[in-house]
Amino acid sequence: KWKYMVFEHLIPDDPLAFIRNCVKLKNIKWTYHVNMRMKGRSISRQVILDSFEEYEIIEEYPKDKYLPSYLVYSRFQNKIFHILFAVDIEEDNVRVVTAYYPDLEEWKEDFKTRR
Repeated sequence: KWKYMVFEHLIPDDPLAFIRNCVKLKNIKWTYHVNMRMKGRSISRQVILDSFEEYEIIEEYPKDKYLPSYLVYSRFQNKIFHILFAVDIEEDNVRVVTAYYPDLEEWKEDFKTRR
């Protein structure tokens, strides 16, 4: 017989500060997915690292499958992009799941609100 296990994820008291601090200290794991996607989307690791002071959390997914995750709005040199970070408090790092340029068909003009 199978039993279902429910995992309780640790959620930072201040997710934005945790994410910014991990990025600033380079406590980052880059997923295979983001490495493949960023090449085609012309978003470099350096842009993600350099824009951490601009980060704003626009969506929260505290019960995501593996770790709590946060969709972050950022900008660098007048380019707006989104980054999905998973936070791992126990390992004191963030994982960059994906990064992309938001599309006006899916996002309102502020690029922070879904249509």
